[in-house]
Amino acid sequence: MRRNRPSISKRIGTLVLIVVAIGVLVLAWYATRPGPFAFAGAKTVALDQYDGHPTGVPADFKDTDPIARGRYLAEAADCKSCHTAKGGKPFAGGLAFKLPFGTLYSPNITPDRDTGIGAWTDADFLKAVHQGIDDAGEHLYPAFPYASFTYLTDADVLAIRGYLATIAPVAYTPPPNTLSFPYNQRWLMAIWSGLFNANRRFQPAPDKSPEWNRGAYLAEALAHCGDCHTPRNHLQALDNKRKFAGGDAEGWRAYNITADANAGVGTWSDEDLANYLSKGHAKGRGTASGPMAEAVNLSFARLTPGDIGAMVAYLRSVPAIESSGLPSPKNVAASTDPKQGVAAEFEHGKLIFAGACASCHDWSGVSPLSTEATLTGTRAVNDPSATNVAQVILHGTEWKVGSDAIAMPAFGAAYDDREIAAVANYVTARFGAKASSISAGDVRKLREMQ
Repeated sequence: MRRNRPSISKRIGTLVLIVVAIGVLVLAWYATRPGPFAFAGAKTVALDQYDGHPTGVPADFKDTDPIARGRYLAEAADCKSCHTAKGGKPFAGGLAFKLPFGTLYSPNITPDRDTGIGAWTDADFLKAVHQGIDDAGEHLYPAFPYASFTYLTDADVLAIRGYLATIAPVAYTPPPNTLSFPYNQRWLMAIWSGLFNANRRFQPAPDKSPEWNRGAYLAEALAHCGDCHTPRNHLQALDNKRKFAGGDAEGWRAYNITADANAGVGTWSDEDLANYLSKGHAKGRGTASGPMAEAVNLSFARLTPGDIGAMVAYLRSVPAIESSGLPSPKNVAASTDPKQGVAAEFEHGKLIFAGACASCHDWSGVSPLSTEATLTGTRAVNDPSATNVAQVILHGTEWKVGSDAIAMPAFGAAYDDREIAAVANYVTARFGAKASSISAGDVRKLREMQ
């Protein structure tokens, strides 16, 4: 006799159920990952039960004008950098975020009623910032860091809105997004948000200092440091099990800012950290470039000393996490003799360095012009990927010291991909702990991301 066999439809149904069950378990596993404050292990309370003021503007911000206070919060949140296209009007949107699956463009947040947020209600604005849902009920992509901004208080969000209402309206519609399927399906963001957006306001920890709580609110909510400096999981949410261990930002490496002594900031002094945040430079440590330089210029440099100190205090509390592939920076200057120190295989890069770089950076790596241009000891030069070195060569950088602006010119138009790779590899070999092997193809990809 023939034995009864399950029908094909039953077998397919069983297979579908198994796949769905596995998918649910995977999503549930992701959903139970730790949040940004989990590392502290602190008991928290509702804000109105806390005897302190970790939110709003800091005590050393003396201006009482509501618009000035809203502007301070908007600058702390770095709104301008993401909502201003290169060469575009401030806050009018159109900045391109180039992703492996297409390009996203930031929206217009000026008070223009037709193309901006002028017709939005306060409730619309709160819902967008806290939940990632716009005035039409469409889900926003998490390139807008609403999973961090969700911790902002209603009062602070509305203070930012109050400031945005005072800027000049700009009638401008950014280009449409060009995401491929299935990433162009916005409804999927509802699932992502349900998994990874806590949708709750900041809760202070009474057993931590007022400075720590203020720093937590700044670093996790307003400044959303983790969005660049924390690695992401396969669903592009922050992996807080490796909090602040380093990530990527617009084609640049955002380095480890945990207390790790090799790859992180464990050997930095409080003064080093404060100077880097407020001025974009810490002597013997490096100078901010790329997105970090922009964050310093448009945000951190505008914070009060009290807020900078609070961020430093909070960063100090984040446990050390190692980053593989990042050696301890070489802090000894190279020889002043161009003939010494680097193997012959880097000769091509050496020739380019001699013609375009040595006059500012010196053969020793210790700049005779400014400490900002010194290469010795910097994280980027001691990164064997040479990603940020190549990016600086390609696009240049500018940083501000007080009222003075110091700039390194872009060389992307002057040199081809092979030449930029060659000089980047020479720089890491001469001044870093380990030589890089970035290729012309790697440089080409970095160009394409801009």
